[in-house]
Amino acid sequence: MFTVKILVPVKRVVDYKIQVRPADDGLGVALSGVKMSPNPFDENAIEESLRLKEAGIATEVTVVSFGSAVNHDVLRHGLAMGADRAILVETDQTLGSLGVAKLLKALAERETPGLILMGKQSIDEDAGQAPQMLAGLLNWPQATFASSVKVTGQEVEVVREVDGGMETLKLSLPAVISADLRLNSPRFVKLPNLMMAKKKPIETVSADELVPELETKLKTKFVGYPPARDPVRILNSVDELIEKLKSEAGVL
Repeated sequence: MFTVKILVPVKRVVDYKIQVRPADDGLGVALSGVKMSPNPFDENAIEESLRLKEAGIATEVTVVSFGSAVNHDVLRHGLAMGADRAILVETDQTLGSLGVAKLLKALAERETPGLILMGKQSIDEDAGQAPQMLAGLLNWPQATFASSVKVTGQEVEVVREVDGGMETLKLSLPAVISADLRLNSPRFVKLPNLMMAKKKPIETVSADELVPELETKLKTKFVGYPPARDPVRILNSVDELIEKLKSEAGVL
């Protein structure tokens, strides 16, 4: 049976149940004392990777995260789920999608995975760009927003939702696949597994070692609440609506 190594990027984000608020400097969201968690779409990617390993298709599942040592918690979460290895790519830069894709490309060339399975987007920036950029940099086939993944030999069949219904793609490995929430339900991590994961080693690699002089052009100008909207008004007739659109909105 043809087997592959799988690489799964995991981002540390504010927990999806938390209501975020802008930081005082207006350049991000307040993180002090806020619960952080693995990006939900990345958990789907980890789960699918583990299922492929349990089916005998994958030989190794490696999780990787980018940032400082605070990212150890999401890496240990991946180890507790069942990942074999964890790598922290250490950097203090705000990478953006392209920066992440460049570092993943360099890491993929070092680790030689047969499949990179990642979340379709992160819930903090919602860009949904890194998988496509990575596939372009590696010149690998890609399938995005996967709701089903089936590996047969050196091919992978991916079902994804599109505007017109469902689309089925067949790709040759190695490939990049991004996971949708419909792909699976991530397993519950038990406390004993979390305790054991704390004893497992986490490999640390400098971002400069992977991509010397990595330059990111992404800059945050301002983060704040959207402007308040005018109160809703209830109109009594279509004629009144047309009059307001003419006299006040100026669209007719």
